[in-house]
Amino acid sequence: MPEALKAVSTLSAMKLPMEFGPLLVAWQRKHGRHELPWQNTQDPYRVWLSEIMLQQTQVTTVLAYYQRFLQRFPTVADLAAASLDEVLAMWQGLGYYSRARNLHRCAVAVAALPDGAFPRTAVELAELPGIGRSTAAAIAAFCFGERVAILDGNVKRVLTRLLAFEGDMASSAQEKLLWKHAEALLPDEGITAYTQGLMDLGSSICSTRSPQCLLCPVSELCSARAAGETERYPVKTRKLKRGRRENWWLWLENPAGEVLLQQRPETGVWAGLWTLPLFDDEAALLLAAEGLEPEVLPRIEHALTHFDWILHPRRAVLTNGYQAAGVGQWVAREKLASYALPAPLKKLLG
Repeated sequence: MPEALKAVSTLSAMKLPMEFGPLLVAWQRKHGRHELPWQNTQDPYRVWLSEIMLQQTQVTTVLAYYQRFLQRFPTVADLAAASLDEVLAMWQGLGYYSRARNLHRCAVAVAALPDGAFPRTAVELAELPGIGRSTAAAIAAFCFGERVAILDGNVKRVLTRLLAFEGDMASSAQEKLLWKHAEALLPDEGITAYTQGLMDLGSSICSTRSPQCLLCPVSELCSARAAGETERYPVKTRKLKRGRRENWWLWLENPAGEVLLQQRPETGVWAGLWTLPLFDDEAALLLAAEGLEPEVLPRIEHALTHFDWILHPRRAVLTNGYQAAGVGQWVAREKLASYALPAPLKKLLG
């Protein structure tokens, strides 16, 4: 049987615990989170901003960034009017900078709409740059009360454990099937509390390791708990192999105390950020620094999503009359804060 037909057959055969939705709604209203700064609002700009920031980032980290970001860009029109450099500078330290680039692209797209406002349905929201299906559903549920399912990483973990879902999340067909289950489990009312309840459950109680099943409001419905196999779900067989990259950084300062920076290309790692001149090997760095004797600094080991990056900084202070090879921009130390720098460089420059 083709996989797509098998998925439909499995969906019709599985008996879903329809008590799940009402129980989760009741629990969230009584015990869930209610005081986060992006809650208790129906402003799609604020909800959207929080959803993007919270992707792959802890709530405790996002809190300070969220408030500062709103102070600088209080509306989607303000964000759209800003330059990408300004946005990246405000984002630095949060990581996953593609989120910031997509955030800016999306703000420009929203500002260009006839009324300059976010669309009101999940389908329309998902057509905007950088807004995936789950994020679009969260905005539509929280701001416009649309009865629609979310399925981010935390929610996948909750639902696959609830259902003891054996489908491989590396398979698009199986993920589509889980989406259908998520839609079928939606309660008839209380969509805002239900959506927030899924997020609360996935981010705290139903953790990746050592889930707190005794505190879970739906533990009696959980098939994975009944089988004693909570950590088995979600099933995902295809794992990315971590790579390793090695580069050399040339930290040049001129007699005025300015640092030479170069902007990264618009695609690739650290796209659009400002860094020290980067070289593939030490020989290329020394060639660019001809006539200098750069100081060897401790190497930096920086872990990114798919690879570990080993960076070897070399520092030299120029004398009067020395012309540094290569292109870039000299930036005064006191102005570095206005440039979007990757986290390891920000730490290096102090």
